[in-house]
Amino acid sequence: MPTRIRLVALLLAGWAAMGAPPAVGDVERVSTPGTFAAAADAAAATIEQRFYHAPGRWNMCVPGDCGTAVRDWGADALAYTLFLRRESAIDPGVRPIMAALAESAPSYRPCARDRCTMWSDVPMWDAIAAARAFEITGSTLALEKAQRAFDAVDASDAFALGACPTIDFQRPGGGKTALKTLETDSNYIKAALLLARWTGDPRYLAKARAKYRAVRRYFLDPHVALYSVYVFDDGRTCRQLPKRFFASVNGNMIDNGLALAAQTGATHYRREAFATAHAVARYLSDASGVYADLQADNDVAEPLVEAMYDLAVKMHAEFARQWLVTAASAARPTAEGSYGRFFDGPPPLGAVSAWSASGGLALAIAAGAVAPSGTATSGNDWSAGHFVADRLDGTPAHIAFTGRAIALIGTIGEICCEAGHVRVFIDGRETFNNTGIWQNKSPASRRLPNSVLFSWRWPRSGSHTIAFASGVANAKEGGSFIHLAGYELDP
Repeated sequence: MPTRIRLVALLLAGWAAMGAPPAVGDVERVSTPGTFAAAADAAAATIEQRFYHAPGRWNMCVPGDCGTAVRDWGADALAYTLFLRRESAIDPGVRPIMAALAESAPSYRPCARDRCTMWSDVPMWDAIAAARAFEITGSTLALEKAQRAFDAVDASDAFALGACPTIDFQRPGGGKTALKTLETDSNYIKAALLLARWTGDPRYLAKARAKYRAVRRYFLDPHVALYSVYVFDDGRTCRQLPKRFFASVNGNMIDNGLALAAQTGATHYRREAFATAHAVARYLSDASGVYADLQADNDVAEPLVEAMYDLAVKMHAEFARQWLVTAASAARPTAEGSYGRFFDGPPPLGAVSAWSASGGLALAIAAGAVAPSGTATSGNDWSAGHFVADRLDGTPAHIAFTGRAIALIGTIGEICCEAGHVRVFIDGRETFNNTGIWQNKSPASRRLPNSVLFSWRWPRSGSHTIAFASGVANAKEGGSFIHLAGYELDP
C-alpha cells in the first residue's frame, strides 16, 4: 500500500510563518499541536490573509483559483466567521475588512415575478452579512443594504407561492425543481431578527415569528428535533425530503430560537433551540463523538458552530461547550491554514473551498474562546494513516477494512456541478443524515480533486464495512454517482 504523505501541522501563528507550502509528496514536518487559543489566532490569520481578497471580496478556494465573490453563502460564511472572531477576541484586523465588505456588498431591489432571475436564499445570506457589517462598523450603508436584501425577497411576488406559500421557493415560481429550501427561510428569520434589533421596527419581529411557525410546520423532522433542508411544492402538496440535515439551517434555527426568546420573552423558543442543539450532538456525530458534516460541499457549518458557541457562552450550556471542544480536539488544518469539511477527517491535500473551510475556521475560533488552553487530541492527526488506491466506481459496492478511521478520497464536482449522490451504510446501518455522499455538487463550479468526500472515526481500531447504495433520485440531488480515487485508513 503506497504511503500517503500527509501535510499536517497545527499552526501556532499565521500562515505566513510557515512559508510556501511544500509540493504534494514532499515530507512535511509534523509540529507539536499548540493550544486552541493559538489555533484561533492562526485561523483568523488565514481568513484575513488568505481568504480575504482586498478590497472587499473573498477568495473562494485556498489554494487555487475559484474566483472571488462578495455575495451568497460561501462568501457570507467567511464574513460570519470574521464576525465570530470579533465576538470572541480582540482583533484589530476585523473592522477594516468588514468596512470594505460593507462598501462592496450588493444592493438589491424587489424582484418582480415576470422579470425575476435571482435565487431567494442569496439575498437572505447577504442580508445577514450586511447586518453584521453594520454591527461592527456602524455603517448606515451596510444597514440599508441589509434591509434592501431582505425586501428583495419579502416584497417580491416570485417566491411565496404554491401549495404552502408561507415558505418560499428557491427559484422564482418554483423553477424546474419546485424546491423550497430552509436556506432561504431560516436566513429570513435570522435577518428579520437582526433588522428588528437594529432598526427597532416591530414589523420585522412579526415577520420572523410568522416564518418560524411555517418552518416548524414544513421543515421540522417528524421524529427528532432536527430540520430537513428541502421541501418540494408541486402546487398541490408540499413534500419534505427526509433527513437532509444541513449544518447551516440547523445552526440558524438554534440561533433563531434563542433570539426569538430574547426578543419576545416566550420560553418555548428557547426550549426548541436547545432540543435541536441536543439532537445535533446526539445524532449527527461519528462513532467517536465528533460532528460529521455529511452534506455536500454546498453546506456551510459556520452557523452551527456559531450557534453552539452562543449556547456555550451566553446560555452556559456545558454540552455545547463540550461539542466544540470535542470537535476542535480532532480538527487539523491544512498546510495553508485552512480546514476541510470533516472535522475528524484528514486535512485535504487539494484546494479547499470557502464553503468547506468556514466551518473548521469558525470551530478553531470558537474553541479558542471557550477553552483557550485546550489542545488537539494526540493520535487523531492521521500521521500514521496510509492511502489505499481503490478506484471504486458505482453501486452497489463496499469497502471492508480494519482500522479506527477511514476517509474516502475523490473529486468534488467530478461531473460538475450538481446531480449525483449515493446512500452510505456504516457497518450495515445507513447514516442518520441520509445525504450520504453528494459528490457532484460543487458550489465553486470547479472540479476539486484530492477532496475528502466522507470521513468516519471509531473509538478504537476494529473490523468495519462501508457500503454504498444507489441514491434515490430527486429533482435537487439527481440520480446516483460515486467515484473514489481510494481511501485513507488510520490503523
